[in-house]
Amino acid sequence: KKNTAPPPPPAPPAADTMSAVAAAPSTTDFVALKENSIFLDYRDNVCAGAQLAVANKLCADLEVPTPQAGGNVTKGYVGDLDVGSLKPHTDTYFQGDMCPVNVHWHLGTEHYSYGQYDENGNGPHGTAERPEWANRDLAAAGEKVRGGFHCHHYDEKEEKFTKPYDWKYCTNMEVGETYEVHWPHSSVGDCGTVNQYQTPFYDGVFCNLSMEQFAAIAADPQNIASNVGVHGQVFTVVNDEQYFYPDMMRGMIIDKQRNMGTDIHYYTGSTTGTSRSNEMCSQYAPITWQVDRQCHMISASSFDKLCHDMLLQRDDMKDDLYPHGSRELVMDSLVANNAADAESLAAAAAAAAAEAPAAEAAPEEAPAAEEAPATEEVATEVARNGNLRA
Repeated sequence: KKNTAPPPPPAPPAADTMSAVAAAPSTTDFVALKENSIFLDYRDNVCAGAQLAVANKLCADLEVPTPQAGGNVTKGYVGDLDVGSLKPHTDTYFQGDMCPVNVHWHLGTEHYSYGQYDENGNGPHGTAERPEWANRDLAAAGEKVRGGFHCHHYDEKEEKFTKPYDWKYCTNMEVGETYEVHWPHSSVGDCGTVNQYQTPFYDGVFCNLSMEQFAAIAADPQNIASNVGVHGQVFTVVNDEQYFYPDMMRGMIIDKQRNMGTDIHYYTGSTTGTSRSNEMCSQYAPITWQVDRQCHMISASSFDKLCHDMLLQRDDMKDDLYPHGSRELVMDSLVANNAADAESLAAAAAAAAAEAPAAEAAPEEAPAAEEAPATEEVATEVARNGNLRA
């Protein structure tokens, strides 16, 4: 037998061939597969119709005014509506056993952050002005400011703000525009299941709550603020894949290196949208708002990926694939006076820590107080020294 050499190994694919394969889009239409999926049958949606009907009401007719949103979130701003001891939820929503139950967005912004999204911003169609009543001086800004609804990134001379994008899943979207994204969260949503995300978002918020349970909980408004909240984050859409983010479903983007989701304004407010105004108030309140004061650029493809993911949920979310209208800026008299941010929370924690040793030392002084004459003057002095309330 003749010895024959083995055949040479096949040559590796040419570099240009590999690049073409890598660049080729997937041919699987995952949205179409939903139609026959046993896991995504909308008839199994236990949250469908769970929304509790709470009608809007004329603000002037409310016996107890409910705090409204969206308001001014500029650093240093505090609303004028006295809400007593009511506080927003300032931990992460996850720590409060809340999960995101929806995502939707508004054309322009409903909130106002001076120097970030305001009357000095711009977009393909300009910006909106703030009403005359809202002219005021802000301590942090140091000058009179007027409201508006667009970020400052837009530049018609740069292609990334003007080059059209071929939208596959989102509708009525435009490169260069500003959008405020909202992620409603709830502790009684169907968290961790295929029913978690819902349209309308009220179905997700109230999924596991009856009207009777809601009425009992609402007797203490703090129960609502501690169990229902919204993330708010503002973006200018660009046609530039450097700004691609793959997962906008789960809530506000938090990236400390890029100052995203780090400068947060906390307050209690209400649901928003164009059916509410400074005359017509939402009674879905008081809920916590955690709003990013900064505006960020994000790619159009990020939004389109989000819309794709929304279409893959069990519930039909097609009514949230486009930008909703924005509520007018809420008047100071309807904005809660309980605003907080990282700095104010740190200051409050430091003050509480400083008071703790004095409070702990108070019992040790009690024997001396008992030996002293039981006069009103002595009792008052002990209360002061022990940092106690008389």
